[in-house]
Amino acid sequence: MKDIAIILRRSPYGDINAAEAVRHAMGGVADELGVDLILIDAGVLLAKQGQDDTDTGFTNLGEALTDCMEMGVDVYADKHSIREQDMDTADIPEGIKVITGAEIAELVKNAKTTLIY
Repeated sequence: MKDIAIILRRSPYGDINAAEAVRHAMGGVADELGVDLILIDAGVLLAKQGQDDTDTGFTNLGEALTDCMEMGVDVYADKHSIREQDMDTADIPEGIKVITGAEIAELVKNAKTTLIY
């Protein structure tokens, strides 16, 4: 059972939700909590390799996502959302688990707390 399930539904560019989700994931794991970061809907774009953040005014969070995983955050990407965002599983970096909606539901069910961004 994980302490926190963090669900990111929004794109990494356009508002601060993705940055806040990553920040909270890092903070949780730094405080020795078990953290699952679950990317669904446009949130899967956070995991896309080779992101182009030119002219967005936002920092590229690809490196921060890698830092999260290195710190011990388990990162998951919704298989259906990957297709919906015109991505392929080959666009997802190694270490991010591609899972189904049923598997996401199980992660959320087993978490003590859920945060949604």
